[in-house]
Amino acid sequence: MAKQYETVIGLEVHVELATKTKIFCGCSTAFGGAPNTHTCPVCTGMPGSLPVLNKQVVEYALAVGLAANCRINQYCKFDRKNYFYPDNPQNYQISQLYLPICHDGGIEIETAAGTKIIRIHEIHMEEDAGKLIHDEWEDCSLVDYNRSGVPLIEIVSEPDMRSADEVIAYLEKLRLIIQYLGASDCKLQEGSMRADVNLSVREVGTPEFGTRTEMKNLNSFKAIGRAIEAERERQIELLEAGKPVIQETRRWDDNKEYSYAMRSKEDAQDYRYFPDPDLVPVIISDEWIERIKAAQPELRTEKLKRYKEEFEIPDYDAGILTSSKKMADIFEAATEICKKPKKVSNWLMVETLRLLKESGQEPEDIAFSPENLAKLVELADSGVINSSVAKEVFVKIFSDDIDPEQYVEENGLKTVNDTGTLKKVIEEIVAANPQSVADYKGGKQKAIGFLVGQTMKAMKGKADPASVNALLREALDQ
Repeated sequence: MAKQYETVIGLEVHVELATKTKIFCGCSTAFGGAPNTHTCPVCTGMPGSLPVLNKQVVEYALAVGLAANCRINQYCKFDRKNYFYPDNPQNYQISQLYLPICHDGGIEIETAAGTKIIRIHEIHMEEDAGKLIHDEWEDCSLVDYNRSGVPLIEIVSEPDMRSADEVIAYLEKLRLIIQYLGASDCKLQEGSMRADVNLSVREVGTPEFGTRTEMKNLNSFKAIGRAIEAERERQIELLEAGKPVIQETRRWDDNKEYSYAMRSKEDAQDYRYFPDPDLVPVIISDEWIERIKAAQPELRTEKLKRYKEEFEIPDYDAGILTSSKKMADIFEAATEICKKPKKVSNWLMVETLRLLKESGQEPEDIAFSPENLAKLVELADSGVINSSVAKEVFVKIFSDDIDPEQYVEENGLKTVNDTGTLKKVIEEIVAANPQSVADYKGGKQKAIGFLVGQTMKAMKGKADPASVNALLREALDQ
């Protein structure tokens, strides 16, 4: 009988915090910018420069820790992690090893297999390194220190996950918590959320863990899912062939769907950690914790409950609307203006999601204002424009955030409710299509659809389809 294997997975998730300035200096953290323009003596590691801690970094780390049910180390401090790499200007990274700010937390995830708590070992604050840019043409590497010193929190889970599904559910839950808190935009493609996957396999029923590998360079949930499946299979093949799994760091190539060894995995002692002599310990008072708790926004679980009670929208809609902070904010603001939650929800759920998918964007990239969405809901609901015109106008709102009232006025898109004009056009259509009229009178109900279409075409889409239908039946039944 073939052996059964179990996958054991733990994650290290790095999140770039949404502060305006870096963790130990006043340089900008904005993404992009010409190389080495967001830098100063502190974040480029110049001798004699001294770090000063950014208070906002501590507040974000506390907010995430409290939302992830962690215990807080009210006396915490920074350590130096020593390693030599060109993108690391001081030759050490300021991090937290001995007394991280948060520890022993956990979040609940839901998958097809049910609910489960994934424990969080710790959350610590640290600085990011710079970025190496490889110039193929000159055959050399250049360093951009703009990212050096950007504040990070690293969220280290326990090895509690057993499948790619659980990993993705955990990451999605974590991302939503952090986005709702406003602590980071968590854009995987821009690197503001990065996950390293520690994975090992063992025979089912074996108490001890197998040898783990760490996989880096994972910048989408799909890539993470593929990397987990591939690494699981690679390790099982080695074990089946009687070969050992080597503890190492591997780099995932998503195009080739293959990972390759980068370096053997270091242990903590390889980094020669010691307390950072330039930074004083951080003392976190009970009042400070209470203040952060009191300022915590409504998170997704509470929002879901409130949406169902307050707006009476179906569970499915509430689930999609709250799966993005941006979407939830637009929904609430537009509903506040037009007082039509179900209509606003429909525009977001159907047309907005369709256009996002077509343009390859995320809900976080929505650029239109809730005011213009609310105006469109009113125009369509009051019959000033019909549904096909409303969809056409929404495409403009989605791309350019135009004022729909002004756009409808300027382009003459209002529904024609002049019965006299409509009747005249219908007479012409009936006279020009004797075959369809005969089909309708012979009992073919579908024939009227063709005549409605012809009338709408003649009216340039600006008639109310229901009125056209009613007037056509009246004309045909005479």
